[in-house]
Amino acid sequence: MPITLKALKPKETDFEPRTIGEHVKKRRLLLNLTQKAVARALKVTQFSIINWERGDFQPSSVFTLHRIIGFLGYDPLPHGETIPERLRAKRRQLGWGQRELADHLGVDGCTIKNWELGGTIMKRSHRTRIARFLGLAEGDLMQEMAARWNANHGKRSTNGA
Repeated sequence: MPITLKALKPKETDFEPRTIGEHVKKRRLLLNLTQKAVARALKVTQFSIINWERGDFQPSSVFTLHRIIGFLGYDPLPHGETIPERLRAKRRQLGWGQRELADHLGVDGCTIKNWELGGTIMKRSHRTRIARFLGLAEGDLMQEMAARWNANHGKRSTNGA
């Protein structure tokens, strides 16, 4: 009588991750780690890992996202092109909440929330600090703020855009 040997099929890691959970799963499989081991490393429950990998939930805490970025070695979320998107991405990379960014820039927490929602950065000193924080030329930030101001007040851009 022939004997049939069975073994688990190796997990497929040749896929392009689209969600944070898929990024975590791919990295976990490449490192040959269990969900439990990754959960310990990220300081979350094993059920969080399971839910992220299945796409049932996405991590939302800036602190958890910061640990995920460290585990992956890169930020899986888009960095964006606008100032609000860049502010959120930089905060995420640093593992900061809006309060930490507000303290760093010397402004109120509500001001950060407003800027991240697309509000115009009115004070020159604030624009200078944000440009430095994001590694942008102050002139580029000024142009975006002027365009935003004009758009919000029904004015056309003067640079032909």
